[in-house]
Amino acid sequence: MAIQRTTLRDKKNTLTLDQLHLNKESREKINQLIEEFTFINALKKYDIPVANKVLLHGHTGCGKTATAHAIGKSLEKEVVTLNLGGFVSSRLGETGKNVTEVFRKASFGDTVLFIDEFDFIGKIRDYDNQDSGEMKRLVNTLIQQIDQLPDDTLLICATNHVEVIDTALLRRFQVKLKYELPSNENIDVYYDAILARFPQDIACIQRVYGISYAEAKDVAYQQIKTNIIQLEKQLQN
Repeated sequence: MAIQRTTLRDKKNTLTLDQLHLNKESREKINQLIEEFTFINALKKYDIPVANKVLLHGHTGCGKTATAHAIGKSLEKEVVTLNLGGFVSSRLGETGKNVTEVFRKASFGDTVLFIDEFDFIGKIRDYDNQDSGEMKRLVNTLIQQIDQLPDDTLLICATNHVEVIDTALLRRFQVKLKYELPSNENIDVYYDAILARFPQDIACIQRVYGISYAEAKDVAYQQIKTNIIQLEKQLQN
């Protein structure tokens, strides 16, 4: 099954919330989430539920997965990742049972359940009309599992295509964070941070804009590697 767990090594390499490029609104909502879980016992005394269902949506490569792991790190919780695109079985009835088992295990552990490619359910509804009944049952299974999730278990789901997700599912999320492509100013700050540790002749790159942070990182490092290799070739001649 397409499930991954964080290891000790993963936690050491996980970015913190302060290292992420989050807008002010998203960071404030995440800070509130962290505080609710930190003081969950105090809230329970007054029978006030925490907001434990979070949806991260928007452009790919803008930090949704990194955010989920950073939240887990901040709360000192293990992150269990379920990639829905690789999890849905050709026999949808089995998928419903497997999803139920994943939620059951997450409910009894001090974990963050992170479901990636959450939109996959919306996408596959259009593939085969014969599966529409089974697909509806799978959506209902997900709704039931989300509704039954204990307050102290945090569910984070991520999608690049929020528009295809069933509205009944969307209503379950108390916190929704939108991820957009960074502005030219913000991506310049990101480029500057990457290039700061390199000498000027290596750090001379052609900057690309209108892309995600992940894409900008690839653009920068590809040119940095090329510059390093060219310098080494010159030294050998």
